[in-house]
Amino acid sequence: MSLILLIEDEPELVRVLRAYLEKSGFQVESAYRGDTGLSLWQHKRPDLVILDLNLPGMDGLDVAREIRRQGNTPIIMLTARVEESDQLIGLELGADDYITKPFSPRIVVARVRALLRRAQGGSTPARILRAADLEIDLDAHTVTRGGQEIPLTPTEFDLLVTLAEQPGRAFKRLQLLEALQGAAYAGYERTVDAHIKNLRAKLEPDPKHPRYIETVFGVGYRFAK
Repeated sequence: MSLILLIEDEPELVRVLRAYLEKSGFQVESAYRGDTGLSLWQHKRPDLVILDLNLPGMDGLDVAREIRRQGNTPIIMLTARVEESDQLIGLELGADDYITKPFSPRIVVARVRALLRRAQGGSTPARILRAADLEIDLDAHTVTRGGQEIPLTPTEFDLLVTLAEQPGRAFKRLQLLEALQGAAYAGYERTVDAHIKNLRAKLEPDPKHPRYIETVFGVGYRFAK
């Protein structure tokens, strides 16, 4: 049974989300402050974190930054901030998904399930992709460069696989969003740029001169042949 950590300061929202998640078969731990939520994460090591951005004690962005510094737990951000720049900051810190308030609890449960499936590699065929010194194990959900493992979030891994499976093909940002979240995904195409930036920082020897993930100006991105 997957453990979900919910860090949210609105008691009624916590109550509703907990009820929906538990009814769907998840265990739930909750915290109303950012600092106590981070402490819970450190002690419980949940399978996924649902994180509000506006929190007392410690801002949600700082919580996300610290979680990502210490591990690769999938993170879904909850935010009332509608500006694209705020959401991009969270994604650049390593969050995998965001949901803007107000929202349906059923949407949250669906996003949780989808992200956990990706994190656990439930539908991934057992095979390996190789490009130069980069090796992507689709079954184990691992990436190594020169034999050294590179920790990626589930979203970063799926984005890399989507590109690497068809080297040389130029993907539009919308196509990459749909590959990650499905055709019904409602989000900014520029969120792909945030994930690409994170991927390059981890994968590329020199992110300013990428070897693996190339920018196709006016279109999107492609994996180098």
